[in-house]
Amino acid sequence: MYLLHLQATFAQNYYNASQQNHKPNFLIIMADDLDVQQLSCYGGKNLETTHIDRLASEGLKFNSMIASEAMCIPTRASLLTGLYPARHGAYQNHKPVNKGLKSIVHYLGDLGYRVGLTGKDHMTKPKAIFPFDLIDGFEPNCVSPTDVYFLDSVQHYITQGSPYCLFIMSNNPHAPWTVGDPNEFNPAELALPAHWVDTEQSRTEFCKYLAEVRRLDNQVGDVLAMLEKTGQDKNTIVIFLGEQGPQFPGGKWSLYDYGQKSAMIVRWPEKVKAKIETDAIVQYEDITPSLVDMAGGEPIDGLDGKSFKQVLTHPEKPHRDVAFGIHNNIPEGPAYPIRSIRDNKYKLILNLLPDATYTIKWMMNDKNPTLVWPTWIAQAKHDEDAARLANRISHKPAVEFYDLQNDPSELHNLAENLAYKKLVRKYTNRLQNWMKEQGDSGIAMDTKF
Repeated sequence: MYLLHLQATFAQNYYNASQQNHKPNFLIIMADDLDVQQLSCYGGKNLETTHIDRLASEGLKFNSMIASEAMCIPTRASLLTGLYPARHGAYQNHKPVNKGLKSIVHYLGDLGYRVGLTGKDHMTKPKAIFPFDLIDGFEPNCVSPTDVYFLDSVQHYITQGSPYCLFIMSNNPHAPWTVGDPNEFNPAELALPAHWVDTEQSRTEFCKYLAEVRRLDNQVGDVLAMLEKTGQDKNTIVIFLGEQGPQFPGGKWSLYDYGQKSAMIVRWPEKVKAKIETDAIVQYEDITPSLVDMAGGEPIDGLDGKSFKQVLTHPEKPHRDVAFGIHNNIPEGPAYPIRSIRDNKYKLILNLLPDATYTIKWMMNDKNPTLVWPTWIAQAKHDEDAARLANRISHKPAVEFYDLQNDPSELHNLAENLAYKKLVRKYTNRLQNWMKEQGDSGIAMDTKF
């Protein structure tokens, strides 16, 4: 009997080890303030992002990855908890999450995973909610003037046994734009975003920004090479994420697509077909339940996100019918709460304090000569088109409604067009119902905490 017991125990342990070894590893590379339009695989014209493009050519590119709040802390908290900002509590930048939450570290840890993080470490506190293995290698400070990185510690971590999930959090291309070589780009030849005011400063600063996008792409290349060198590429799901839009007017800290629309590319060897794309709408809240699903875990009750695993093998299938957005302006500027809802055809934006002036202290200080905004304002004084573009950023109507297929830059507000009256009402009702479900009090949320 004793011998039979030993044999049964050995068989069970062997089975458990075998199951663990067959679980996929996860390596998630996340950018910081990335303008998805600059990636050549997403149609960018200003540079060829060779390594990110390679990932896209070897996996699935998501065309409708939408950040629910276009700023760092809320986006990352949503990524790691599977909850929308009103529910995880970090609905303002630098606001901590609510007590008592669980994160991806717990959910994958329960499935036998080691979960590590290197680089930008905003969302690692409190330790009880985000108990990552913190790995040296990438710069943790997103506003550091340098981004020196090394892969020794990262390589050591991923070769210490499977399964693992490692988040590599780059600080590129977050401001200040002080790394890379801006001289690679000719300011006069740049293709500027359609909503920008074309000034010399706009083009000069954009060169600096693009230099950091180049730096980000090179980091991705180095990580992919490390995976191949160690043989870890064969059983590792690589996910590239763009976070939210850039620190330029109308991008980060807004609910226009220039701020909300992100990048996601998933490479899963032998599972996901190469060089495919999907228009399925996904949000950062969906990543935690998707990782758990891909790891073989059961669905987690109470999350706002839902697994998009089926989209990976059936990219023609839908995921969400709409994506939601929330913005609270404090502490980046005076109160200016905004909410949004979109599908792949239309987008509704509600500006809850339309009589106020929208401003961001880091980006719209007209006394800072290094910023593009003062040059936009100066040009607006004698240029009607510039005045219209600048006014679109700082003075918004209560309701904005856009046809995203015909107006992807959201320059033509249809909210007052009678032909869209029923649609505006339909999207407004859906958005307001979501706010109630979330416990989102709207204006009352955009106050100091």
